[in-house]
Amino acid sequence: MPELPEVETVRRGLARWVLDRVVAEVVVAHPRAVRRHLPGEADFVALLTGRTMTAARRRGKYLWFPLDSGDALVAHLGMSGQLLVVPTDAPAERHLRVRLRFADAGPDLRFVDQRTFGGLSVAAGGAALPDSIAHIAHDPLDAAFDDAGFAAGLRRRRTGLKRALLDQSMVSGVGNIYADEALWRARLHWARPTETMTRPVADRVLGAVRAVLSEAIASGGTSFDALYVDVNGESGYFERSLNVYGREHEPCPRCGRPIRRSRWMNRSSYWCPQCQRRPRHPHP
Repeated sequence: MPELPEVETVRRGLARWVLDRVVAEVVVAHPRAVRRHLPGEADFVALLTGRTMTAARRRGKYLWFPLDSGDALVAHLGMSGQLLVVPTDAPAERHLRVRLRFADAGPDLRFVDQRTFGGLSVAAGGAALPDSIAHIAHDPLDAAFDDAGFAAGLRRRRTGLKRALLDQSMVSGVGNIYADEALWRARLHWARPTETMTRPVADRVLGAVRAVLSEAIASGGTSFDALYVDVNGESGYFERSLNVYGREHEPCPRCGRPIRRSRWMNRSSYWCPQCQRRPRHPHP
């Protein structure tokens, strides 16, 4: 699933290509792509047609585009969603779900989604912040992120550190890949009890998370397969910089010990047994 760096890469691309252009036509090729728009497909089309996207914004892994009507187009990429900027005369993609044509006859905005877990909707009056994503916490790269509040929240949580990092009500945008990478940088085990986290240790975690996310954005995100691409269809290359994720049995870049993989919440956690000592009383 695309995480913050991938979604931010897409946001920056769309900010360059689709803002201040009048939507001339909206075609929904698959109803599941707009299932989150509860009033239905016809209402979705009507609210977008003739409107202009005035900005491209992000909260965690969600994107929203304020419209000149005061509404907002909301997008979540799900597992395989792609928002592509494509010449209007280009053939339809195999998994094309929604197509926006613009009045200037420039490139389309196309939502392509092989697995159809993602989707688009229009939030009435949601230009400032759609209600559907208001519950999601700020991400660590957001100027509004509260470092002290995060540290205090960790101590109250009584759970494992990685589980807290993936809790979107505490901190948004951090997924499995970047949590593992940040914890390796911070030299902390994924099962470290959050109630043992002092403010300096919490700050160390945040510093590592910010560094990893910033470097990943600079690399265009991480592409393990063809499902994640930017708006121009190009893959990210942060995979080349991963230190632990997906590197089971390979030597730790810092100490040389073989990287381990642990089963965790139907996923995997990658960690170094030397640099990230397992706590005596870990949380799952």
